[in-house]
Amino acid sequence: MTTSAPSTTLAQPAVPAAPATAPASPTLKIGPHTVQPPVVLAPMAGITNAPFRTLCREYSGGKGLFVSEMITTRALVERNEKTMHLIHFDATETPRSIQLYGVDPATVGKAVRMIADEDLADHIDLNFGCPVPKVTRKGGGSALPYKRPLLRAILNEAVSNAGGLPVTMKMRKGIDDDHITYLDAGRIAVEEGVTAIALHGRTAAQHYGGSADWDAIARLKEHVPEIPVLGNGDIWSAGDALRMVRETGCDGVVVGRGCLGRPWLFQDLVAAFEGRGAPGGAADGHGASPSLRQVADAMVRHARLLGEWIGDETRGVIDFRKHVAWYLKGFSVGSEMRKKLAVTSSLDELAAQLSELDLDQPWPVGADGPRGRTSGNNRVVLPDGWLKDPYDCAAVSVDAELDTSGG
Repeated sequence: MTTSAPSTTLAQPAVPAAPATAPASPTLKIGPHTVQPPVVLAPMAGITNAPFRTLCREYSGGKGLFVSEMITTRALVERNEKTMHLIHFDATETPRSIQLYGVDPATVGKAVRMIADEDLADHIDLNFGCPVPKVTRKGGGSALPYKRPLLRAILNEAVSNAGGLPVTMKMRKGIDDDHITYLDAGRIAVEEGVTAIALHGRTAAQHYGGSADWDAIARLKEHVPEIPVLGNGDIWSAGDALRMVRETGCDGVVVGRGCLGRPWLFQDLVAAFEGRGAPGGAADGHGASPSLRQVADAMVRHARLLGEWIGDETRGVIDFRKHVAWYLKGFSVGSEMRKKLAVTSSLDELAAQLSELDLDQPWPVGADGPRGRTSGNNRVVLPDGWLKDPYDCAAVSVDAELDTSGG
């Protein structure tokens, strides 16, 4: 089995013509950076590290914007060793994009100033969308925009300390259906000089369940016409991305769970937005259709990149284990082999186990659909009294700044 860089062409079935209804690709500007086509890899904790960004970027031909996993501002300011490793970018990454999480305006400002002064990145994204309890229980992530003055203070500190670097933000609709915040947050962002906004069309309570509300993306675009709005949620194929742009008028798309175990989705997205055919008919939304052999090659390469990045092959393969089920979704593998792959600890072992499979299997029907976590209707864990007054920020405590990154 080869472990070289993945081919930019995965399969060669008949290619249908691009549909007449495909929208013209919008031009996305993030400060001085033109993102064409307007496709962004969503920050995902423990996923969008340098190796995964490398894979996605290779398939895209270097086109698009690929954002780091979430970095905690306190950990960055304190130069936490793990955090400093997480913000490492490959020499070929441009623009370099960091997502920051923080709840204390002063700490956020210091982190942004550090990035600007030390030339650590070319673009800064702020996380106001994370719904996980360890973040929201301290008032961070998707809980924070409910406190309008706090949101404004954080954005002001970030923009004023960025030294000309573009600052964007990613958020959700709100905490739940009774506490919707995205329109107010969008207006505050414009007033404080944020360059662009990405909206995940779900509330924190929905987590990743149900369907994303694309109508909310359209409403936000109408509400803040001054800056680009990017849509996020339920983009499982290139066709979904085209449809989101067409139906909402958004300026670009942010792709998260749809590329788990499918970094070649970015090949499809580029082809679709450029209005041309691609392997599997990406312009028609059907996507690349790699065989299991090609998927296996990508798996081994992904694991190898992780080992090189971590500096330890075994740790790299162990870290890769969480990706196995996503890569193999829909293929006939068998429960025993899946168990074996879940405990691999070397590249040779991973490659040997994959070689035992029927590698001539074609891409499974239906494998392009939803992947990753889908649970919904969660109770959002919040600080005591958080919802009493959207203008009272006394509930935010000093320990709300997580001291580790990637949450």
